[in-house]
Amino acid sequence: MAAPGQKPPRLGDGVRPGRSAARPAWGALRRAGGRRTISDVSSWSDSEPVVIVGAGPVGLVTALLLARHGVPSVVLEAAARRDPSGSKAICFQRDVLDVLDRVGCAERMIARGVTWTTGRTYYQGEELFSVTFPEAGRSAVPPWLNISQAEVEAHLRDLADAEPLADVRYGHPVCGLHQDERGVEVDAGETVRGSHAVGADGGHSTVRRLLGIPFPGRTFADKFLICDIRADLPFPSERRFFFDPEWNPGRQVLVHQCPDGAWRIDWQVPGDHDLDAERASGALDARIRKIVGDVPYEIVWSSVYRFHERRAATFASGRAFLAGDAAHLYAPFGARGLNSGVQDAENLAWKLAFVRRGWAPEGLLRSYDPERRAAAGENLRVTTRTMEFLVPHTSAQRARRLEALEKARSDPAAHRTIDSGRLAEPFWYLDSPLTTPSGPLDDFPREPGAVRPPVPGVICPDAPCVVSGEPTRLRRLLGTAFVVLTAARHAAEPPTDVPHRVHALDDIDAEGVLRAALHAGPDTVHVVRPDGHLAGVLSSYDPEAVAGVLDQACGRSV
Repeated sequence: MAAPGQKPPRLGDGVRPGRSAARPAWGALRRAGGRRTISDVSSWSDSEPVVIVGAGPVGLVTALLLARHGVPSVVLEAAARRDPSGSKAICFQRDVLDVLDRVGCAERMIARGVTWTTGRTYYQGEELFSVTFPEAGRSAVPPWLNISQAEVEAHLRDLADAEPLADVRYGHPVCGLHQDERGVEVDAGETVRGSHAVGADGGHSTVRRLLGIPFPGRTFADKFLICDIRADLPFPSERRFFFDPEWNPGRQVLVHQCPDGAWRIDWQVPGDHDLDAERASGALDARIRKIVGDVPYEIVWSSVYRFHERRAATFASGRAFLAGDAAHLYAPFGARGLNSGVQDAENLAWKLAFVRRGWAPEGLLRSYDPERRAAAGENLRVTTRTMEFLVPHTSAQRARRLEALEKARSDPAAHRTIDSGRLAEPFWYLDSPLTTPSGPLDDFPREPGAVRPPVPGVICPDAPCVVSGEPTRLRRLLGTAFVVLTAARHAAEPPTDVPHRVHALDDIDAEGVLRAALHAGPDTVHVVRPDGHLAGVLSSYDPEAVAGVLDQACGRSV
């Protein structure tokens, strides 16, 4: 079955203002070649929305992704108008930029933002090592982009304002949520009825509280000071992390370049730090001068914060789901917060859309919790280890940190023990009920930053390709349907009505880059989910086997 009638999006074309994805009729699906299909699963009218609580970046991305599938949403925001200030998050990872490409703002972000490929780590003024971020295949999207979260939210808000299927309502604080076997009702000054609810309303989530979902974890007592300053500095556009510099002895500092000559500086400070007092006394100016020297500067934004490490006990309750900070909170070293929240949105949106369109049973939505809770668990594992290295709480931890830093001065092998924040990356759904395994995974590299082999569950690499005579890249083919990549052309279609497109590498991979990145053999098949993760990898083309992978990935055996 062909996917909805859209051309593959180009960078920045995800959703154009005032336009939405093609909208095939819902309802019963045909029986395909005798295979099990979905029948009469849609109990909602075409106009009944998904109700999203929270008009931050995660909520807006969810709404815009649903719109690409022709699914309407109502977004309820407590604030009279959400006009964020400051730049809570600044680092956007390559695979997340691909998601933002699908909703229509990546091109503007890349044009405005500061791209970087290298991170450097220093100890007492001496560079210990640098890392350059690897990739399989070849992507036109930078591995990292620095841009203010506030600016990205503004882009998303403009897109949502122009999208007929996204109804954003400000000044609507939610006070009640009720659900039954047919849908949900959300009380927000008015009663909004929908098929499902998504809580994307932040760390103090009302939806999570109304659902009675525990939010266990811990809060670190230590404080960190952020200042975004604007100055003409000779620093390179790299991530630079300083352990124990002379201008913040015994603690650390992180420096990032941002657009418009701005710089993000993040200091570890004592637990009793008082920003207002430091500003009034001139100590804040002295702190900044130790980094920028005598050049003129202005403070664009400043804040002091503590870190939280928390994960909701479940990300789903009936027809209601949690995403972003409502589901998990991480220490920000490694940029795993907002990046992970956008990946929550994409994982949930395509599944909601497939269920809403009658292409999948409700059981598909049961995969959201195990997939994204596992991703959150990995992020917590990584960021907790980072915080234990950055802010050791015991004498043994402090001794290990000092020993590691001293040893790394002369021993390159010790570099891997230095933890200044393992940077965000997509999770691998090896154990998902939607994944068709293809062999043992005892040697799968699980350490942060490793290059993952293209096995089922891992996000598919990007690479240039040519489709219908037009140059594009693989990630632009994703989003609204499954993609089946065969090594060679085959006449027989998989006997299934799961929305999919088939592309032969012989036709689209003229340079052979994609074939190499996929480790493709002469007759292999790679089935790619709408969110870019590999659902299955087959050694040869068997239409029935391909249909089986598609059916499983669509939740028909869940």
